[in-house]
Amino acid sequence: MTIPGPRTPAASAVAVPQPPFTAYGTGWQDRPPGEERALLARRPSVRAAWPIAAYLLGFPVWWALGLGGLSVVVLAVPMAVMLWRRRPIRAPKGFGLWALLLTGYLISALTLAETPDGTYGELAAGRVIGYLMRLAVYVSLLIMVLYLGNLTHDELPQRTLVRWLGVLFLTAVAGGLLGVFAPGFAFTSPLEMVLPPSIGGHPFVANLIHPTAAQIQHVLGHAAPRPEAPFEWANAWGADVSVLVIWFVVGWWTYGGRSRRVAAVLVLAAAAVPVVYSLNRGLWIGLGISVAYVMIRGARPLLAGAVAAVAAAAFVLSPLSTIVVQRLDNPQSNGIRAFTVAATIRVAASSPVIGYGNTRTAYGSHRTVTTGRSAWCTACGHPPLGSDGQLWLLMISQGFTGALLYVAFFAGAVRRYWADRTPVGKAGTLVMILVLLYMVVYDGLISALTLYLISFALLWRNAAGASDLGEAR
Repeated sequence: MTIPGPRTPAASAVAVPQPPFTAYGTGWQDRPPGEERALLARRPSVRAAWPIAAYLLGFPVWWALGLGGLSVVVLAVPMAVMLWRRRPIRAPKGFGLWALLLTGYLISALTLAETPDGTYGELAAGRVIGYLMRLAVYVSLLIMVLYLGNLTHDELPQRTLVRWLGVLFLTAVAGGLLGVFAPGFAFTSPLEMVLPPSIGGHPFVANLIHPTAAQIQHVLGHAAPRPEAPFEWANAWGADVSVLVIWFVVGWWTYGGRSRRVAAVLVLAAAAVPVVYSLNRGLWIGLGISVAYVMIRGARPLLAGAVAAVAAAAFVLSPLSTIVVQRLDNPQSNGIRAFTVAATIRVAASSPVIGYGNTRTAYGSHRTVTTGRSAWCTACGHPPLGSDGQLWLLMISQGFTGALLYVAFFAGAVRRYWADRTPVGKAGTLVMILVLLYMVVYDGLISALTLYLISFALLWRNAAGASDLGEAR
């Protein structure tokens, strides 16, 4: 599917396809013979790819400035300009579902002022700000996917993009270790300084613009830090790390030399510390699914199984296993999740087609019917409806229609790209599977959804590169 644009005489006169797959390490052939080798040997130019490089490689800077994942909104502007200049614009199959999801979100603004039964709160600036921020992110991600898919493999090789994701994994591991060993680290960002208190003081906004190393929560029955740097919150750190580690392994192990593989092993061993201290059961389940996926679809399943068994044995014998046992023995969040999910489904059923545009606050909590948290009842209240997973957020904000479109988009990607047996293809398909798992436990906005769609763009570029290679042959 393409978005039509002006055709230049030069473009219409070319009869030979453009050089295929200059993405070193895309999995098709690392040493192409004959003419293809000459085509692929040209030094790639990544000048046109600077916005995505600024996002992935410059993430620590964005985090320090107070933008973090919101930097994708800033960088979407030059992406859109560059995309417009290279019309006609290609779009991947199934992307119409994402466009419908965005359209539905625009329509849901009609119900922002409504207060469904079982909830309280009037239309205020915080609700409108939250809606506009999510809208900006959705639009920016649409632009980002089209931008990545329309870059040639000369401008942005697949292996380069994969390794940039690997660099962000290193950043996440460093931030996780900071959260473990210096959990009180925090500072006021420049963006936080300039925003008025009416905006910067909103809890949702404050989480995004105030850099902190960890969240201090009573998950184990006592105060314990959960790493979150450089992302929005602890659960976002878990979702992002589980995706980034996949691309890190592809870039540093599958396509890496001996020294890079040794470094990868050391980094993964260091990453185990914040992964355990995150107390993030969704992350642990996702890593288990990833290991099982590699053993089933990997080129050497027996070797993968042996490595996994050795790593598991080393973990069980380490002090970290005690923390995992304590977390499993203290499932305090289960009651909160059960209450908010049930309330979200009940409220969403009253507006099943377009939802209510944003989250709502329900009466009481899983422990009491008292409305909201107060000085005399600190156990009252609960997180907003739709804050326990992207699926529930879509239900409350866009109804069952929005949730269905989201599921159809990522499930369709799994079906469409399952046959891609290259390392990028198998890794990207695994990410799409994890998205369907995480949507019931993680709020996808903001950084997590960005990584999901970068992974989708990698799959699309891989399939397009395979097609171009076949035509060139």
